[in-house]
Amino acid sequence: MDKRFKTRLLYICAIVVLIVLGLVSRKAAFVPENVGDALWAMVMYCCWRIVLVRRLPYIAAVCALVTSFAVEFSQLIKCGWLVRVRSTTIGHLLLGQGFLWSDLIAYTVGIAAALLCTMAARKIMNSV
Repeated sequence: MDKRFKTRLLYICAIVVLIVLGLVSRKAAFVPENVGDALWAMVMYCCWRIVLVRRLPYIAAVCALVTSFAVEFSQLIKCGWLVRVRSTTIGHLLLGQGFLWSDLIAYTVGIAAALLCTMAARKIMNSV
């Protein structure tokens, strides 16, 4: 099996796990809301890694950060159709509801954690 295919498959599995954790984090009262935001940003990182599988991981991290920040700042836009999209369950999960500065910090922490996990995994795999 091609190495890029295996890598993409690994990130797809990670996305599934992160989405499940994110949904569970929204239902568990003891989990801070920012954890879900960090997990959402980690999904963005994994999506970019799938697309940029041949590139260095930090490039995907930058793309994920830009995407996450763009989505957060887009929450300041209050046009009718966008508000209607955000009022749906999927729209709320993908685009959020209201702008918060703390979300930007959560996104940065989540992407940094995902990047560190990638770097650690690469180091382990290269040493085997």
